[in-house]
Amino acid sequence: MKCQRCERPATFHITDLVDGEPNELHLCEECAQTYLTPTEEEAAEVMPAMAGLLAQHLAVGESADDLKRLDQRACPVCGITFLEFRKQGRLGCPHDYTFFAEELEPLLMNIHDDTQHIGKSPKCGAAGADQQTQIIRLRREMKEAVATESYERASELRDEIRALEEQFRKDNG
Repeated sequence: MKCQRCERPATFHITDLVDGEPNELHLCEECAQTYLTPTEEEAAEVMPAMAGLLAQHLAVGESADDLKRLDQRACPVCGITFLEFRKQGRLGCPHDYTFFAEELEPLLMNIHDDTQHIGKSPKCGAAGADQQTQIIRLRREMKEAVATESYERASELRDEIRALEEQFRKDNG
């Protein structure tokens, strides 16, 4: 199938609901990215509305100060702030579910009607998640060490990361 906007093969199949009617689009990767990326004007209109909805779902309350304080909180493992999560819609590491648990619980309840996972789980299990979380934390520390020109510390961290990744491959390979 070809892209509906150019002649390349369609790799994205998007269904939009327009006035309750499904509207299918078949786009190549480039056209899909253009279609799905809002213009600056659209983003300026949509982001405050989305932030407001998210704040409502998170039961932050009416206070903008509460939301501002919450946005400043950062995960000690991966460094993602709550503001970054609100903008991207993605968390940075598995530890974020624990660190932002109080804020995420109402959101998860609203979306999934539950806060406990039911269904398939990865074969590597919790031990693999702990190893990956540690690798993420070490990468962040290494990046900070390079930024502060602590190259010896950065090389030590690099070696630790390599050892952990090798162990992870052995355990899950």
